[in-house]
Amino acid sequence: MRITTKGRYAIRAITNLALENSDKPKAIKTIAKEEGISPEFLEQIFFRLKRAGLISSVRGPGGGFRLARETSEISIKEIFDVVGEGIDLTPCTSLPDEEDEFPRNPNAYTASGCSRTEACLTHVLWGNVSDHLNQYFSALTLDKIVAGSNMQDAADILLEKQHA
Repeated sequence: MRITTKGRYAIRAITNLALENSDKPKAIKTIAKEEGISPEFLEQIFFRLKRAGLISSVRGPGGGFRLARETSEISIKEIFDVVGEGIDLTPCTSLPDEEDEFPRNPNAYTASGCSRTEACLTHVLWGNVSDHLNQYFSALTLDKIVAGSNMQDAADILLEKQHA
């Protein structure tokens, strides 16, 4: 797994909005300047975030963008999914989009992009690691990042789910 610039910028930009956590919209140029992101590139990212219902826009003077949902309802995994970031470590551990329950049945992993799936001794290993990453990013929400307790809180939630 390699998080691209688009994925990192999406997280930074939406976290910038989450820090404001108000109904007052924030101009894309302001966010771009504060985060050191090209406004044109940020527009592309915000188009996807808006289409997915994570942010909303306000037109006119004083317009801009704001979160469309509560910070506790927006997970890092959802942001990655919206901007097209895959969290799976290898092509053979990906599942169709409609099937994102974790942990997955090891027999459900696809063989797309891998000619050695049946003979690969590490196939289930990479699938399990991908599952853990997906669970972690699903549990990690914007409110936890803003609060600064993201790492420990998300890890605790993940451990609770595993022991339940």
